[in-house]
Amino acid sequence: MSEHDSPRQQRAQAKRDPTEWHGQRIVTETDLGAVFVEDDAVRHRRTVRRRVRHGIVLVLLVALLAAAVYVALGIARGDITVGEAAPAPEPTSSCPVGPFDYQDPSAITVNVYNSTTIDGLASTAADQLRGRAFAVREIGNRQVDSPGMTAIIVSGEGGHANAATLQRTLPESIFVEDEREDRSVDVILGSQYSGIVPPEAVDITPIALTCAPEEEAATPGPTPSAPAPTPTAP
Repeated sequence: MSEHDSPRQQRAQAKRDPTEWHGQRIVTETDLGAVFVEDDAVRHRRTVRRRVRHGIVLVLLVALLAAAVYVALGIARGDITVGEAAPAPEPTSSCPVGPFDYQDPSAITVNVYNSTTIDGLASTAADQLRGRAFAVREIGNRQVDSPGMTAIIVSGEGGHANAATLQRTLPESIFVEDEREDRSVDVILGSQYSGIVPPEAVDITPIALTCAPEEEAATPGPTPSAPAPTPTAP
């Protein structure tokens, strides 16, 4: 049908065209088939995508289930341990743990110092220690900031056992460690010093050192190479 045909010719041709009725196009079986074929293709693609998604989800669920079973079996067998919250650390001390064996006093070199205004205190204590076979090397004065103490025993790491042996002989003494490398031991006497324990009261079983609380521990000054001059006699 041409656009140049007259209306009468167009109507005549329309009567002969089975797909038109009074100027309106009639939907034919061919037209419906094309539409439904297209709809079927769309539905098929949607179905395929949906099946793919379901397959992925199923695989993930199976993997998670398998992992859970593996972990449960590992925990049951002890192959896997579940971490627990770490406990708060307990306060630590720099005091040597010990216990330390009793040492032969004659093998222990001791330096005796007086930190008080009591004349001759260091000399008196030195004589007492010599009477117990300790090898007294030096007698002098040494100031420490620890009022009211009995005695401070000082040694390096290598002299812990010697210091513990000496501490058994000096009651109520406290131990302080310094950085010396030999096994010598210093004794710094305080105003409360009243002598050494009787021989029969000395404990010769392994014992630990007795240290002052860290916030109260005295810090002895450097040991002088010779007795420092002070108003009191050592």
